Amino acid sequence: MPTPQPVKPWKLSHLNHADVRKSRFELALLPLGACEPHNFHLPYGADAMQSEGVSDRVCAAAWELGAKVIQLPTIPYGVQSNMFDVKGALPINIYPATLFAFLRDVVDSLEKHGVMKLVLFNSHGGNDFLKPFIREMAGRSKMFICVVNWWQVGKDVYGDIFAKPDDHAGEMETSVNLVLTPELVKFEQAGDGYAKPTRFEAVNKGWVSISRPWHLLTESTGVGDPRAATKEKGEKYLSVVVPRLAKFLADLSAADVNDGKFPF
Repeated sequence: MPTPQPVKPWKLSHLNHADVRKSRFELALLPLGACEPHNFHLPYGADAMQSEGVSDRVCAAAWELGAKVIQLPTIPYGVQSNMFDVKGALPINIYPATLFAFLRDVVDSLEKHGVMKLVLFNSHGGNDFLKPFIREMAGRSKMFICVVNWWQVGKDVYGDIFAKPDDHAGEMETSVNLVLTPELVKFEQAGDGYAKPTRFEAVNKGWVSISRPWHLLTESTGVGDPRAATKEKGEKYLSVVVPRLAKFLADLSAADVNDGKFPF
């Protein structure tokens, strides 16, 4: 028999109605992922697993700091429209307009029950529609909504931990997956993550943004060499990311959104 997991008091999928009725949550955290290939060695659900796994650690630490946070069930899909032509792939795409509508319904549900702060905890670079979403909702809702791309939180220490840059399924992402879901990492199958530059200097240097056609960009669907990844590097990176975000959740939980000066 497997060892029963302890109930996590900040995880909605673990709670029953009696638990929720006696609780007062100041903010909700919604993990968002994607369903897409990640080189040849990481699972399709890597982004969703990262969002839930990393935010599990963040919520646990924030709860210890007194944050009244509730983690909502993870959205396992994201925007994958530039992967349709990848040979043999099965990306599950949800267009931004559809996700906008879905998230508006989540906001409405929370707002009706008095939860007026929402953290969108994102693991997928293709979900960059989230910033426009919070701009749109600023004119439609009184709820405070923010976006966290968790993998960017430790960018100031990235070079102290990792040898190679990581865009998709590279060294950092693989290291974190070795922490969270090591049994799903097929390390021996990893490609080198080489990605072709475009013909435009402006795109290659980041001056111009495009939706990259993934089947032309990379042979493996990875962008960034994962082969120096280790579990130890993943733990070291998370040891920076988790306390930073836990403190943010605790501060946000305690903040008065109606004081006329919030968020300043």
